[in-house]
Amino acid sequence: MSEDKLRVAFIGAGGIAGTHMRYLSAMPDVELVAASDVIEASVKRRCDEFGIPHSFTDYEAMLNTIEADAVSVCTPNGLHAPCTIAALEAGFDVIVEKPLAMSAVAGQQMLDAAREHDKKLVIGFQHRYEARTNFLKQAVDDGGLGNILYGRVQALRRRGIPNWGVFGRKDLQGGGPLIDIGVHVLETTHFVMGSPKPISATGVMHTYLGDKPSSVISQWPNWDHKTYTVEDLAVGHIRFENGTSLSIEASFAAHIEKNEWNFTLMGDKGGATWDPPQLFSDQHDHMVNSQPHWLPSGQAADPFRKKMRNWVDHVLHDKPTMAPAEHGLMVQKMLDGLYESAEKGSEVSIT
Repeated sequence: MSEDKLRVAFIGAGGIAGTHMRYLSAMPDVELVAASDVIEASVKRRCDEFGIPHSFTDYEAMLNTIEADAVSVCTPNGLHAPCTIAALEAGFDVIVEKPLAMSAVAGQQMLDAAREHDKKLVIGFQHRYEARTNFLKQAVDDGGLGNILYGRVQALRRRGIPNWGVFGRKDLQGGGPLIDIGVHVLETTHFVMGSPKPISATGVMHTYLGDKPSSVISQWPNWDHKTYTVEDLAVGHIRFENGTSLSIEASFAAHIEKNEWNFTLMGDKGGATWDPPQLFSDQHDHMVNSQPHWLPSGQAADPFRKKMRNWVDHVLHDKPTMAPAEHGLMVQKMLDGLYESAEKGSEVSIT
């Protein structure tokens, strides 16, 4: 590896890959060297857009051919594990988009491969890089909330079923809103709470709109209802080893007033919400709400940029990562537990 340049290749050339490429291409210490995608037109379009010299339709051929240092995995969920493991075994450090994998078993195999080949593996969780997240994280770490008793997680769309990609196919994604958007707010909440170890899960899933044709004007109309096999609405509860618990609600489609993207924490000394970022406490014999007067904004505070910058610094300069794969594995175990519980109709243990 060069001391001043990180050479990056990409597996997957879809929408999220374009976002990775856009941020990385703007960094002077990064060089984009190759990309692969099973759709030849897609990968060639990305390579033309970002000046990437080498395109492939076979990621294994790319891994065996290119001179690079690191790989960004931006595939559908079902390909996260095989692509990541192949890249690690080929000697590359990796960032993989959320969720870590389709299952915790596959996720553990990814962590094992990274350890065996002494490579770095990072999970693409960007919301922990937000200014509001770090404000709440510092408040928790400083003891402002005391012991966290309970968290409530919401990633809800009133009618936002994706009409592109494979988001409606359980066989390729592993699930619907829970694993696609719920994972974002779940991981952020878990991070702010201090990443406690999950021990059990109870989940319920409902499909009642996405698998039917609809004439309702919605965020993304005309999704493929014939191949839709995921949940519209997921609800669940997680218990942790330290006595904390949280509930989660995630939907692509639900009869609610408006979209919700938030979490709430309740502790024995105080509480908090993420949107807007507020703290709730008792001071001077009064109940007090407080919030930051100003939070950083603009390019310097862009959480996705900070995510990609942190990964580059982690690989190129051995700086700590804020999103280790171990955190991705704990979140994956929670997702697995919620889906398994919904299938069994009872609480399940998480090990």
